[in-house]
Amino acid sequence: MRRHIPVLKKEVLEILNPKPNENFIDATIGEGGYTIEILKRNQPNGKVLGIDRDPAQIENCKLKIKEFKDRLVLVNDSYLNLKEIVKRNNFGPVCGILFDLGMSLWHVKESKRGFTFQEDEPLDMRYDTQGNNLTAEKIINEYSQEEIEHILREYGEEWFAKRLAKVIIKERPIKTTFKLLEVIRRARIYSPDRIFQAFRIAVNGELNNIRNTLPQIRDILAPGGKIVIISFHSLEDRIVKFFFKEEAKKNLLKVLTKKPIRPSKEEIKTNPCSRSAMLRAAIKK
Repeated sequence: MRRHIPVLKKEVLEILNPKPNENFIDATIGEGGYTIEILKRNQPNGKVLGIDRDPAQIENCKLKIKEFKDRLVLVNDSYLNLKEIVKRNNFGPVCGILFDLGMSLWHVKESKRGFTFQEDEPLDMRYDTQGNNLTAEKIINEYSQEEIEHILREYGEEWFAKRLAKVIIKERPIKTTFKLLEVIRRARIYSPDRIFQAFRIAVNGELNNIRNTLPQIRDILAPGGKIVIISFHSLEDRIVKFFFKEEAKKNLLKVLTKKPIRPSKEEIKTNPCSRSAMLRAAIKK
């Protein structure tokens, strides 16, 4: 399997600028790519608190980051509970927090949960298979036409949401990714990415989670601490942009990125998954 490559890694490390003995939070640790680089730089006593909703990713990190295990605190939980997690682990002072809001390559290639339409898999799409009972299959087969249309329009920004919702209702039951793909094409929609995105966001409550997490950051960061957030679609990026703008008005944060930082042509060539990445950063006053 192809190795997951952290996007905008150079830019993330330049902004966070980890120094010896400083502590950081990787709120979406995934496969640990950023965390490994931070732990190399904050030796000998700096720590990283790594959080992930998916217990499988926590186990992946235990295997991959053995070298630094004494300075890594791994927590299987949602970043929605960030403040409580920090308190529970008595973690601090915090010099920087990183959120990479994209899916990991592991979820696409290995989880078998329906995150990709390249393979025929069950329509699950959950990051947390233990604490979340809502699946894409449940939404697609049990929600009303109006509810499905709303999800497609709000979370997928799909122009033909009404048409597709109507076809979905007609073609139910739909239990696999290939069946959903067939239905999408039957509705004369030929780019399924936004559709899969919409159902994934709905299943995991992604937009509400980031909205409710961002205000917690100001209480966790030490003065001068930095926030770095990488988004992969305009819905997330708008939430981050608005939060930074409002906090700057209150003189609580200083925004470090007037416009989002995007990957270079060279990075996109070596890592096509980085194409849609947008990085915004701020510093606590």
